[in-house]
Amino acid sequence: MTGKFISIEGVEGAGKSTQLAFIQRYLSEQGKQLVVTREPGGTELGEQIRTLLLTPTTTGMASDTELLLMFAARAEHVEQVIKPALERDDWVLSDRFVDATFAYQGGGRGIDLQRISTLSDWTLKGLQTDVTFLFDLPVEIGQQRVLSRNEGIDRFEQEKVDFFQRIRELYLQRAQQEPNRIKVIDASKSIVEIELQLTVLLDKLLTN
Repeated sequence: MTGKFISIEGVEGAGKSTQLAFIQRYLSEQGKQLVVTREPGGTELGEQIRTLLLTPTTTGMASDTELLLMFAARAEHVEQVIKPALERDDWVLSDRFVDATFAYQGGGRGIDLQRISTLSDWTLKGLQTDVTFLFDLPVEIGQQRVLSRNEGIDRFEQEKVDFFQRIRELYLQRAQQEPNRIKVIDASKSIVEIELQLTVLLDKLLTN
């Protein structure tokens, strides 16, 4: 397969949406057939699960339930969208993938990482991103950005600062463990500076 699988990750307020649009535009300009998707979601069933997971009025959900719903949506996403796209030699760009589960449910919720790894192995069957761009910035800055949007906040965004601090730490831990796959982007920089960082990394991926 010549298609590449890219995901973007980061704590709330890291500017993923802005940079996803840039990556999509840049790869399209290079002539790549691109499938843009997201997690949780990406399929009709996945989007229904996303609504259940993110709706602020969903209260009292057990952490294990949250974890299993994430992987249920992911199993559908992989089989219905990601694998078929890669088999067509398309490129896939996903707003979050399995690293988010390690960070949010592992780091944030405190679920044992080995349990998440077991579910990951079972669900993904060896599938992994070619590169993951981790947009990193101090949690407090991300929180300020979320509040400045003047939009409703979802069930995760309602969590306290220490929840997101644990998420950030787990993300950075995974980046340290897998530096060839997970590329840390300083999301506190200007949009132009971030795009320059991304351009260098994308060009390397395009020539491999």
